[in-house]
Amino acid sequence: MVKNHLASETSPYLLQHVNNPVDWYGWNDESLKKAKDENKPIFLSIGYSSCHWCHVMAHESFENEDVAKFMNENFINIKVDREERPDIDDIYQKVCQIATGQGGWPLSVFLTPDQKPFYVGTYFPVLDSYGRPGFGSICRQLSQAWKEKPNDIETSAKRFIDALTKAEAIQVPSKLERILLDEAAMNLFQLGDATYGGFGSAPKFPNAANISFLFRYAKLSGLTKFNEFALKTLKKMANGGIFDQIGGGFSRYSTDAKWLVPHFEKMLYDNALISVNYAEAFQITKDPFYLEVLRKTLDFVLREMTSPEGGFYSAYDADSEGVEGKYYVWKKSEIKEILGDDADLFCLYYDVTDGGNWEGNNILCNNLNISTVAFNFGISETEVKKIINLCSKKLLKVRSSRIPPGLDDKILVSWNSLMITALAKGYRVTGDILYLNAAKNCISFIENNLLVNDKLLRTYKNGTAKIDGYLEDYSYFINALLDVFEIEPDEKYLKLSLKLAHHLVNHFWDSKNNNFFMTSDDHEKLIIRPKSNYDLSLPSGNSVSAFALLRLYHLSQDSTFLKITTKIMESQAQMAAENPFGFGYLLNTISMYIQKPVEITIINTENPKICESLLLDYLPNSIMITIRDASQLENLSEYPFFAGKSFEDKTTVFVCKDFTCSLPLRTLDEIHSNL
Repeated sequence: MVKNHLASETSPYLLQHVNNPVDWYGWNDESLKKAKDENKPIFLSIGYSSCHWCHVMAHESFENEDVAKFMNENFINIKVDREERPDIDDIYQKVCQIATGQGGWPLSVFLTPDQKPFYVGTYFPVLDSYGRPGFGSICRQLSQAWKEKPNDIETSAKRFIDALTKAEAIQVPSKLERILLDEAAMNLFQLGDATYGGFGSAPKFPNAANISFLFRYAKLSGLTKFNEFALKTLKKMANGGIFDQIGGGFSRYSTDAKWLVPHFEKMLYDNALISVNYAEAFQITKDPFYLEVLRKTLDFVLREMTSPEGGFYSAYDADSEGVEGKYYVWKKSEIKEILGDDADLFCLYYDVTDGGNWEGNNILCNNLNISTVAFNFGISETEVKKIINLCSKKLLKVRSSRIPPGLDDKILVSWNSLMITALAKGYRVTGDILYLNAAKNCISFIENNLLVNDKLLRTYKNGTAKIDGYLEDYSYFINALLDVFEIEPDEKYLKLSLKLAHHLVNHFWDSKNNNFFMTSDDHEKLIIRPKSNYDLSLPSGNSVSAFALLRLYHLSQDSTFLKITTKIMESQAQMAAENPFGFGYLLNTISMYIQKPVEITIINTENPKICESLLLDYLPNSIMITIRDASQLENLSEYPFFAGKSFEDKTTVFVCKDFTCSLPLRTLDEIHSNL
């Protein structure tokens, strides 16, 4: 079979299309030059490997010989993996929002040879249907317009470019005051689903940053309703089908309001962000339920998404054998055959019925308390838990012999950094050294394979690292380094985070608009230099940069970091208050800034009770660093955070806030009275 021009790519998504009859190119100098040389419009298709409707459009249109023939004759056809090239995706997603009021994947964009969009949409069926024009007829109409109505094409392209330029307008700065947090919390709370938790109706996404913000606001305000709502959301999610009850890990979103029917793809970033929520929930409540969900999620990542080199893979597809969810669902008869006498108890607990709860199959979910099941079967709760755990292991073993969903095994710095953070948080609340070691191994992997001097690369697969790092790669990684540094204060983590932070400031900062560009000043030039300001499925690079630089300021007292953090927050604070749904992570940063970070230094770990108590406390606005031996403190003595502190012969804690420090504290009562 003749392959197209994608054969040399490393992206699993692009390689999925290597045998299409469409003569696909990657986004590169060759394909862009070809469009100009031949004066042909570009058809740009953007997606990712686990995208269900990307697969559908590929099967309907891109594997269709007649459609492919027309595309090849009239367009230069370019495929882009949105996870490799978030800059390209960001630009044309904004165009799609402008044109249609919504975006998504697959993203289908028709461009002039100089990359200006003139027609855009998402999924198109091959023929007119679903109320959408057919892709074949769109191609014919646009090809004809390109040849016969060039002025119309130019007018459309100019309209999009003008709208994009306006979208980058300067924001009016706002003062950073407590009232912003009050307004944001109330606005966010009003979006909540009081019955099932989460925000809005179906489809329903986890929105991890917003949950974290509600936790923080509850602590600030003393209003328990915010905690109660956030905890209800996490309980409902963990009991629903969006959570893989036997294998651990969360799917990307729920197609219904009850969290029952997931879109079955599993993304690394979701499982990283959600894990932090459950770690915080455990700190707040000390309820082992949240700890168990956290462990199952992290263990899933370590078991199934970790490369032999120490990096983390990107995603599992929703489909296996061409059927969405087939890998995860069960027939009751199948479960009874596997579990025998224990099947009735298991099926009661996980709502398994003969008719199923989804298309004749069963998605495992839990709506009963252990105590109810124990009463029904006349046994102890301990025995019920034992049976459920044993049955889950049996089913997981059987499931692992099924044909699995496709794995996107590229390794992205930004998503790996989120998982480093999750593992660090997991270690804090479990004390499980496996999590800390996995976090440190991933840092080493990035250092060895994706860091060149002070520059990060974006993606790695099969021994090849490529594409200059984006704002999110730098900001997420700096933040992850600090998360591990707080637990294990090896100077190398702090030095590297400072080096990357200075690179970020020097090459990404927009001094005119007081925020960061998505790309560095030496990155490939596109039709605009994009920015990332909204916290949606992923936190924006600007929000995470503000948080990371605020932490670095308190460690280093470099005033540049504080100035930049403040400018980012001020430029977006009013928007965050009015539209908190899209600024959850930034609101967490503003909360920390307004309340002022609490600097906690634990010196000497010989008293584990003090150390464990502080690690298990919910202290979201703290920078807490544990010094185990005198050499660590000596190596860090040049940094202002550690100035004037000496190693003690017993566990001693210093608590500093607003440049005022406590006396040495040696009992939990003394420590808590100073927090």
